[in-house]
Amino acid sequence: MSLSVDVFVVGADGEKQVLDVPEGCSDSAGFESWRTRVWGAPVVRSLGAGFFPVLADADLHLDPGQVPAFLRECLLLRENLDKIVAGTEPVRSTAEHRAAICDRLSIIEEAARRALAMGGGVLIW
Repeated sequence: MSLSVDVFVVGADGEKQVLDVPEGCSDSAGFESWRTRVWGAPVVRSLGAGFFPVLADADLHLDPGQVPAFLRECLLLRENLDKIVAGTEPVRSTAEHRAAICDRLSIIEEAARRALAMGGGVLIW
């Protein structure tokens, strides 16, 4: 099982509509185990992250107004990627672990930027 990141919009009827992932994009936000091993890890919490650690206990649901702050948190993680890699246990080599985190973070950032551009929200589930 793996985590997915999706963009949603709220329709005129107040219902959330999860959008299809655009061609050429991915929705992979990491393995299910990353809820605690990476995104909710103590090292991520120690950086002051508030959104990603939610994944340790629940799905992450970001309303449109939260997306700019979430993108800032993504930048915080990106700027501290070496600390995150050092503070989490790799499944394979350290280099592969770093690349996997970087790739998944890029996918999450891309989804958040799409959400921001259309006034939508983000789900990681």
